[in-house]
Amino acid sequence: MADAAGGTPDQGGLFASSKGLLGTGVKLLHNRLELLGVEVAAERVRLISLLAYGAAAFLCIAAGLIFLAIFLTVMLWESHRLLALGVFSALFLGAGGVCLALAMSRARAGSTLFSGSLAELRKDRDALSARDGGGPL
Repeated sequence: MADAAGGTPDQGGLFASSKGLLGTGVKLLHNRLELLGVEVAAERVRLISLLAYGAAAFLCIAAGLIFLAIFLTVMLWESHRLLALGVFSALFLGAGGVCLALAMSRARAGSTLFSGSLAELRKDRDALSARDGGGPL
C-alpha cells in the first residue's frame, strides 16, 4: 500500500522495532524464569539430602550417646550412680542447648535461594538503565 506521498511504506518502522523489543523481553524473561526453576530444584534437592543425612546422623549419634550413658551408669552403679546420671543429664542438655542455638543462628541467617536470579536481574536492570542514559526505571 502506498502512503500519502505516493511512496512505499517503511517496512522497519516503529511497529517492527517494538515487536522485536517485545520478543527480546519475552526471551529474557523466559531465561530468567528457567534460571529460577533450576535454582528452586537445586535447593529442593539440597534440602532433602540435608534432612535425610541429618536425620540419620541424629538417630545414630543419639542412640550411641544413650547406650554410652547407660553403659557408664551401669559400670558406676555401685559407687557413683547419681553422679554419672547427673553428668550425663548435664551433657545432653548442654549439647541440646548448643544445637538449638546453632539452629536458631542459621535460621536467622536466611537463605540464598534466589541470589543468582536476583544478580542476573540486577545486571539486566543496570544494562537497560545504561542504555537509556542512566535514568531510573
